[in-house]
Amino acid sequence: MTIKEKLQSLGIVVPKMAPKGVGNYVSWTISNNILYTSGQLPWKNGEFGDLAYTGRVGSDLNVKEGYECARICAINAIAQLMDAVGDLERVKKIIRLDCHIQAAEGFKDHSDVLDGASDVMNQVFGERGIHTRSAIGMYQSPLDVPVIVYLIAEID
Repeated sequence: MTIKEKLQSLGIVVPKMAPKGVGNYVSWTISNNILYTSGQLPWKNGEFGDLAYTGRVGSDLNVKEGYECARICAINAIAQLMDAVGDLERVKKIIRLDCHIQAAEGFKDHSDVLDGASDVMNQVFGERGIHTRSAIGMYQSPLDVPVIVYLIAEID
């Protein structure tokens, strides 16, 4: 099954246009066949200005909502991959996901939130989607987003 077919079977709709950055930077870059994305935010349908969630996980959002937020960020990261390489079959390996979570004081379920992004990569890319990761809590995020996901992938 191709990645495109896998996305369809999972009911995942990747934005046609990859989300653009909100500052003076590029959304992705490639060096030595390694693709790095800038932080991916939970834009609805990848559209700037239309956030699916805002607030802190653990007070404004529960873990399930944080998980969904990370899932949306991962889908936006796939849009960046498509923008960069054109064909997702060129993705050899998802190497790493890093996640910053705007968390309430005392929140400790960061890994459960990041599972939303990890599950997407593992389901869509299969063996090629298994990755390393880190989930880091922070006090304040840009645009008050609950989750920011960064992706590193090997491409051919």
